[in-house]
Amino acid sequence: MDLAGRKVWIIGASTGIGAALASELAGRGAAVAVSARRVDGLRAVAGDRMAVVPLDITDADRVPHALAEVVEALGGLDIVVLSAGYWKQMGEDFDVESFHRHLDVNLGGFANCLGAVIPYLRERGAGMIVGISSVAGYRGLPGSEAYGATKAAQINLLEALRVRLRPDGIDVLTVCPGFVETEMTEQNTFPMPFIVSAPAAARAIADGMAKQSARIVFPWQMALLMKAAKLVPDRLWALALTPRS
Repeated sequence: MDLAGRKVWIIGASTGIGAALASELAGRGAAVAVSARRVDGLRAVAGDRMAVVPLDITDADRVPHALAEVVEALGGLDIVVLSAGYWKQMGEDFDVESFHRHLDVNLGGFANCLGAVIPYLRERGAGMIVGISSVAGYRGLPGSEAYGATKAAQINLLEALRVRLRPDGIDVLTVCPGFVETEMTEQNTFPMPFIVSAPAAARAIADGMAKQSARIVFPWQMALLMKAAKLVPDRLWALALTPRS
């Protein structure tokens, strides 16, 4: 698929992967609209090349209005990228408030966006939904109980939608990055092997969109590592990750 001329809405584009992808797609000739809560960040990303539509995805009532604004600004919509997300490492105690915040953004907000864009794309009879999940959804990792659970749910949700929406002419691309240099990962104090830059991640995602892939995992080293991790028996996985006293 040629991305030039495609009308793309990137949700969660004020920083990180979403911001880098907006620049990458605009550079490939796509017409881009960007959304997030932080308007100043959006304007810095957009410059004079993109439409800016502020949006908090946890506000279910606001999402359909944002969609209408995007459609008006771009003259239609072909591709929606769901890149907004929340991450906070879980401490020794199970932080219920943090868990619910992950649910509200990574699943509730995700669902709010899908609930608005799926009927629009169905009516058009074509389109693409790109969901930015994570390799953190492949296996349970200590400290990532909340984030990993929501990312696993996203992977499952996108897989189900790929089947359901295929007869409607809608492609669904699941994106599972490893560690990416973003504002979100700056807070991490643990090792982040094979970390890549946000522009490198954006290129990989744009290439996957152009190829109309079903799922992309990057970098390749992390893709191999996580595929192997899925084969490890549950008991052995737990023993391997248990801290030694």
